[in-house]
Amino acid sequence: MSTHFFGDTAVLLGRSMRHIFRSVDTIITTAITPIAMMLLFVYVLGGAIRTGTDNYVNYLLPGIMLIAIASGIAYTSFRLFTDLKSGIFERFHSMPIARSSVLWAHVLTSLVANGISVVIIVLVGLVMGFRTSAGPLAWLAVAGILALFTLALTWIAVLAGLSAKSVDGAAGFSYPLIFLPFISSAFVPTDTMPGPVRFFAENQPVTSIVNTIQDLFAERPVGSSIWIALAWCLGILVVGYAFAMAGYRRKIS
Repeated sequence: MSTHFFGDTAVLLGRSMRHIFRSVDTIITTAITPIAMMLLFVYVLGGAIRTGTDNYVNYLLPGIMLIAIASGIAYTSFRLFTDLKSGIFERFHSMPIARSSVLWAHVLTSLVANGISVVIIVLVGLVMGFRTSAGPLAWLAVAGILALFTLALTWIAVLAGLSAKSVDGAAGFSYPLIFLPFISSAFVPTDTMPGPVRFFAENQPVTSIVNTIQDLFAERPVGSSIWIALAWCLGILVVGYAFAMAGYRRKIS
């Protein structure tokens, strides 16, 4: 790794963040759909859904945060694809900078932008009645899991942005990821689902992450869920990073 990697990444991150703050509608758009879903499920459908909790928004919030992250990473893929097509990558590579810092700047931008979206959603959740007695350590654990989940999906977004042939293709890969929380414990307990659907729901990454965050907010023992959630996130992160870097090296060679 180049000795200038961290400095180069910081400069390029600043460039990306300036674009984000000049177009705040990106963050608003990422947050508004999950918020609308939260309003729909809590105030329209919540009375008909039995989760074993008195406050449905407490049950729902973790899944909504994951949907927001899955939606937000599509913008990372879009921004990366746009940079590739505009020729800015070639310009960067003609400069004496660490080449991997170009990708890392996009990844860290995703982490910051999605973090802002999640904070907005939590604030709306508080207005809607979300309450937790979780302490600082529990909140820190939730933030760590969400950050790891964001990093994992963002490297998948980087791979999509590098390999896409069109703008629609760059962003469209995220739709299956957005759909995953609907077949998980994010909206209803998995034991209410038919056998095959329940099997899939209980053995995909979103359920373990949602269960872990729900337990942390409720101050319940997290059990094995947290280890399963971390294993999923780390596994996706390692595989996504490896394939994205390999694709990037092919692009610039």
